[in-house]
This record gives sequence, C-alpha cells and structure tokens, in this order.
Amino acid sequence: MEVIGLYKEEGKKIIIVIIGALLNAIAMNLFLIPANVYASGFTGLAQLISNIIDTIGLPFSISTGILIFLLNVPITIIAWKKIGKTFTFYSFLSVILITLFMEIIPIEQQSSDIILNAVFGGVLQAIGVGLTLKFGASTGGMDIVANYLQVKKQLPFTKIQTSVDTIIILSSAIISVENVLFTLVRLVVYMTTIDKFYNIYKTNRIEIVTSKPEEMRVALLTYLGH
Repeated sequence: MEVIGLYKEEGKKIIIVIIGALLNAIAMNLFLIPANVYASGFTGLAQLISNIIDTIGLPFSISTGILIFLLNVPITIIAWKKIGKTFTFYSFLSVILITLFMEIIPIEQQSSDIILNAVFGGVLQAIGVGLTLKFGASTGGMDIVANYLQVKKQLPFTKIQTSVDTIIILSSAIISVENVLFTLVRLVVYMTTIDKFYNIYKTNRIEIVTSKPEEMRVALLTYLGH
C-alpha cells in the first residue's frame, strides 16, 4: 500500500509540474512576450537577452524558451550535487516542459492593452509557479538558487531576487522605457498572487541531534528531496 501511495503522490506531482509549466508558457507567449513586459528571474533574463539579440540585429535569433533551458543547465548541475536529486529532477522537468510548451504555443497578442497583458501574464505565471512550489518542485532558475542560498548559506533570497529583478527592469529600458513601468505592474501582481499559493520566502531551520548522521542524511535526501 505504501508503494501505491508513493506512486500516486509522484504522479500527482508530475501532473502539477505539467500544469505549472503550461500556465507559465501561456503567460509568456500570449501575454508578456507580445507586450514586451518582462518576467522575473531567469525567465525575464532569457526574455531580455532574446530581445537584445533581435534589437542589435545579429544574424541569428534565440527564442526565450530555448534561452530559459540553456540558462538553467548549469544551475541544475549545481542543484543536483548540492541540494537534492528529487527536487532537482522535478525542477529540471519543469524547465524542459516550459521550453517545450513555449516552442509549441505561438506568440500571439491577446490584447492591445499593455496593462491587461501585464496583469493576466503576472497572475497566470504566479499560479503556475506557486502550484509547482507547493508540491515540492520548482520552475528552475531563481527558485533553485533560493533553495541553495537559504538552506546551505543562510543568505536572504529576497535581496538576491530584488537585485536580479532590478537589473532586468533597468536593462529593459534598452528596449522600451515605457515598458519598464508595465513590468513593475506585472511584478506587483505576480508577488501578490503567488503569496496566496506559496510563501516562497518563508524558511524553517531544523536541528537534528543524532548518533547516525550519515543514515539521517540519506533518509532526508531520499524522502524529502533536500
């Protein structure tokens, strides 16, 4: 019965990861990318790099989805070694699915109103990320960095996230100064919505006193993924 329950739990997690990835891809391709409103973290960085490549007129272009995948590869390798294999597996699965869905779903503007695009894109992305985090996975990128900094280094992720988002927002002025303001609108909507599903910044520190540290380490990695 325990094995059946474990398979059900893993199956549920995979379904949630798929749904979360699909919501992220829809938010990007149907709302944020067409309106030049930037996402947070690695997704926003990938979006910015893709737009800069197109703007400066290089003889090639790289889609945001492919760049999200490429940026996450080194982070995933570090997470596999430093954080936990279960968490890393589902996180990278999410990254692969987001890239796949973004390559399949056409980039089509749903509204000419940039505020509507920022709001709907922010809400959909927050729901996708929040659900994924709630079920013990992540969408890669800064979520993985957050886990590493909080668990391993006891560093405040909020400062890192704010720094990355500030760089993305200021750098987006290269493309359009006006869209910087709409990116801020998306950020507020995103943070407000995700707080309803999952408090990404909340951490708990637990100290375990044991005479069998290696067995405890293996058990924690096996059953909790951390």
